[in-house]
Amino acid sequence: MKVHDDKVYLHHILDAIDRIENYLRDRSREEFERETLLQDAVIRQLEIIGEATRHRTEELREQYPEIPWQDMVGMRNKLIHDYLGVDVELVWVTATEDLPDLREQIEIILNTLDRAD
Repeated sequence: MKVHDDKVYLHHILDAIDRIENYLRDRSREEFERETLLQDAVIRQLEIIGEATRHRTEELREQYPEIPWQDMVGMRNKLIHDYLGVDVELVWVTATEDLPDLREQIEIILNTLDRAD
């Protein structure tokens, strides 16, 4: 049951990354900084990533310590609770530089969990 739950949450993370990549495809940093609707869409998906991360099992966290689980939850908390102080530059860097690596890591974990089933 726990592995199933982890897989569901990991898929939520991948879905959110997909959406962010689609939102930002062919967009420049300048466009992102100008378009608040685009910022809101990306921020919402980052919140979903953080929320899904909050629900993963402790076993998963311990098995994959290289994943920045706490940073992902911390970003979600910052976006939700300190919404007036959101650093748009940090959101851009996270979305364009950090998420591609995270996608690869999550896909590897899912493949490993699938093989274990």
